Amino acid sequence: MKRAWTICAVAVFLMFAPQALAQPAAAPDLEGLWKAERVFGPRARGPLVIRRIGARTIAEIAGRRVEVRREGGELVFALPNGEGDFHGKQTGDGILGLWRQPRTVSDGPFESPARLRPDGPGQWRGEVAPQEDTFTFWMLVRRRADGALGVILRNPERDFGGQLGAERLVLNGADVQLVGGRGARKDNVLGSGRYDAENQVLTIALPGRGGSYDFMRDGDGSDFYPRGKMPGRYAYVAPPALDDGLPTATPETVGLDRAGLEAMVQEILDMPMDTAGAPQVHAVLVARHGKLVLEEYFHGATRERLHTTRSAGKSVTSVLIGATLASDKRLQLSSPVYQVMNGGAFPAGLGPRKQEMTLENLITMTSGYYCNDADEAAPGGEEIMTNQDAEPDYYRFTLKVPMAYAPGRVAVYCSASPNLALGMVGRTLGEDPVYGFDLRIAQPLRIDRYAWGFDPAGHPYGGGSVLLRPRDFLKFGQLMLNGGTWAGRRILSEDYVRRATRAHYPLGRFGYGYLWWTTDFPYRGGTTPAFMALGNGGQRIIVVPQLDLVVAAMAGEYFTQGGYGDLETAIVPRFIMAAIREPGDPPKQPFHPADYASPQARSPIPAPELRPND
Repeated sequence: MKRAWTICAVAVFLMFAPQALAQPAAAPDLEGLWKAERVFGPRARGPLVIRRIGARTIAEIAGRRVEVRREGGELVFALPNGEGDFHGKQTGDGILGLWRQPRTVSDGPFESPARLRPDGPGQWRGEVAPQEDTFTFWMLVRRRADGALGVILRNPERDFGGQLGAERLVLNGADVQLVGGRGARKDNVLGSGRYDAENQVLTIALPGRGGSYDFMRDGDGSDFYPRGKMPGRYAYVAPPALDDGLPTATPETVGLDRAGLEAMVQEILDMPMDTAGAPQVHAVLVARHGKLVLEEYFHGATRERLHTTRSAGKSVTSVLIGATLASDKRLQLSSPVYQVMNGGAFPAGLGPRKQEMTLENLITMTSGYYCNDADEAAPGGEEIMTNQDAEPDYYRFTLKVPMAYAPGRVAVYCSASPNLALGMVGRTLGEDPVYGFDLRIAQPLRIDRYAWGFDPAGHPYGGGSVLLRPRDFLKFGQLMLNGGTWAGRRILSEDYVRRATRAHYPLGRFGYGYLWWTTDFPYRGGTTPAFMALGNGGQRIIVVPQLDLVVAAMAGEYFTQGGYGDLETAIVPRFIMAAIREPGDPPKQPFHPADYASPQARSPIPAPELRPND
């Protein structure tokens, strides 16, 4: 009997097995939020010890021991395999060092401070803290109306998702492709890989970004959102008092309405993140009467993490130039560029327009060079300069750029100009200008961490993208508002601050000073002047002198240019200036975007006037 039942069961199975086998496997459900993250180094970091052993000087770091040489008054050494190098000079009983980390997959190269203090006879100890190259992706996958898997790819460090323009995910069995593109090109394969259904891992190789990334599911508390998918109601928390030179206070003690600031933060928290152009605000800080009263971070940004300043770093270059002018009379605003860069004499055969060019021309964007960053044909544009390798020295590259105008005639946005101005600082001092930044600015302002990029020839880049912590970023606005002083110490002359923060020329829709922008804000039926440091992606310092107000913000919209609007047209007038309360004020009136003064038409740029031998 058992044998008969077995035969019957086998027959039934054979009858229906082909139909069962013919049923297609259910397509995997890939909808939802995915995250991938990789860290690319650098490896060399941690304690650094320099010590004398007889006639030798050695350095020890990251398990390495190398000889230290003296070159031109500096102590220098390099780790093998390009893992990093050091140059420093003795100051008092310590060593002011600059650690240079190599370029990694997505960032760098940078130099950062490595200050060493005495640690016994003939020995100094310090810490090397390079910028860590962490690259993060979030991928929001949703089924579109046409059945395709739509994708929003977001990358907080570089906005590489926005640069790629990812549109959809295509799954063919276990093979997966990321498809999209910017502009009209929407069908490019941007990355490809495999889907591991058992472990729910999407592995996608992204060319030029370090290889493959393993995407795993992320939850509602993800930093893809400003503070999780359901942040709840925000309640104000006063910034902590730290040993960084920034006094703190609560809004009421400096004449600010707490509820108004809370409404601003709540709007950031409630921003929908389901579109490719959603705003990516990383930090907002507010100081009034010299005291920090608001400090909030979003999308995983933190107080201690360095953040790029992009072109707002040009204003940092301006501060360094001002500090150099105040301490070394060899450099003046009227100093001829080619004379300084050529060791005190003009090069033979130099044309008249280049002979006229001064430091002041460079920092007002009126050099006359054919270097408009917005003009793809301009031979001195930033993209052309940084993407070529025929001339690794960016100073020499710029000095060869042809002239388009007479110096001082028209302001044209050109990142090579402030970079060359920083070169004038280095030539005048005869040393890396970042030494001067550390001694004259960073140390007095208690900025103990930063990262300054440099060109392939080893010169620090003055055209932007200095990395700073958000609280330190705000200090540059406060320093300028203070008239150039910090904690009673004069860093810049009052005259330089006044010149730097007033409009010398129209540039775009604002005025331009010495690498600082100027505008007027609507306020209580009139207007009030402001000056600003502005950088791509949402990097902002806004200073409103008549209100004794400094606002700093950092963001990550380098390619997507999200819809929250510029800080100067959204956050500052709508929330922060509206929150100012003084005794006898009338009831609060709501801010309307239409109240903001319409931006002036972009200032016209004349056609270049190219001449031979100039």
